[in-house]
Amino acid sequence: MSGPAWVRLDNASNIFLAARSDSDPKVFRMSAELDHEVDPARLQAALDETYDRYPLYHVVLRSGVFWYYLQDSDLRPVVTAEDQHTCAPIYQPGRRNLLFRVMHHRRRIILEIFHALSDGTGALWFLTDLLEAYCATGTPRMDERVEEPTTHGLSVDSFGHYFRRRRRSGSADAFRAAVASSELPALAPAPVPPDTHVAKERPRGAKVFRVRGRLTPDSRTRVVELTMPAGQVLALARAEGVQLTMYLTALFFEAVRLASGGLGARRTLTASVPVNLRQFFPSTSPRNFFATVRVEHTYGEGADDVGSIGRQLEAQFRPKVTPEALERKVRRLIRLERMPVLRVLPRPFKDLVLGIVNRGVNRSLTVALSNLGRVALPEPAESRVGRMLFHVSAARPQFCAMSHAGLLTVSFTSPFSDTGHVREFARLLTGSGVDVTVAAARVTEDELAAVDA
Repeated sequence: MSGPAWVRLDNASNIFLAARSDSDPKVFRMSAELDHEVDPARLQAALDETYDRYPLYHVVLRSGVFWYYLQDSDLRPVVTAEDQHTCAPIYQPGRRNLLFRVMHHRRRIILEIFHALSDGTGALWFLTDLLEAYCATGTPRMDERVEEPTTHGLSVDSFGHYFRRRRRSGSADAFRAAVASSELPALAPAPVPPDTHVAKERPRGAKVFRVRGRLTPDSRTRVVELTMPAGQVLALARAEGVQLTMYLTALFFEAVRLASGGLGARRTLTASVPVNLRQFFPSTSPRNFFATVRVEHTYGEGADDVGSIGRQLEAQFRPKVTPEALERKVRRLIRLERMPVLRVLPRPFKDLVLGIVNRGVNRSLTVALSNLGRVALPEPAESRVGRMLFHVSAARPQFCAMSHAGLLTVSFTSPFSDTGHVREFARLLTGSGVDVTVAAARVTEDELAAVDA
């Protein structure tokens, strides 16, 4: 009899094992607010139904001599009340446990995932199906599915499918035809105003400003949630002629500058932006399938207002997110991963090398960000869900954005107690006429004592 099915980790996932730490266990959270208090029994029934359609989520993480791998299991997830701080560690070496959890708190349904399992898009698919099943439980379905729902399997590695194989003659044309015929949206090139200053990207060793502060007492992630009308912020971005993600990045850079009291000699701010590769390389796999793009701005070398910064960032970003540029980048990373000298190294040494590389990357970044865009849910969930939120554990300041029901949420996370840059970010928005609501998780001893009092 054959044993449980297993697959090696994909290209993007290995780094999460090597880079995890007490303050950044590489866990991210998505949550949705309902129009009523969550019913735990209904949520468990919805989770059971959704879980059966995601074989990938059945796995546990195992370690071999040379690599990590995902192995199928017979474990079943159990819904719990939220009883620990956000993005608490999920993967623990030596323990056989699922790599995600589902929780509830008042009106919120919460999904947390170890990033080596899935990326934001894959997790959003799972949460969407979970919300649909929950809201439909106990009510007649008015729109029965005509086709069987998609089952998201364990074995599909989109990196391997698209990038590890040699191209055959004519494959480039076939690929472009596949993208053109798919229903997945592609990023169209945006015109760059003629007066936009496009800075040359500095070498990774350049002096990059990094936000510093007092670490939280027990390494828990500090979260601050900003909620605002999506239309108001989109209008500001459009008035500056930039996409929302680059506008929010420019706002963050300016907020950091204001909160710092002066950048000093480190006048370059950088951001890492993940790009969902499914936009260009169609895939239904919920496994990690993304690449990152780096953009930057140096103060004092041109116009430094938010609009000008946003246009400069977009001028850097657009050429890097074409199918050709992304393919070159990913293939280069895979070639490095598959170098003979690295392949024969035992796994602990691979972790050491990847950990050193990750720390070097962190030193070259001011912020990492992710924008999942506007979410549309199937009925009956669409009319029962209000705000949706997304954030990650953090080794450095990060922010994540998503919008639903006309509300944009921008969630800031950091390993630091200090939130000066978030305060300035909110002030910049309110100063531009945006109605912003702020909620912050308590992390310091004084804040936690105030809750218990």
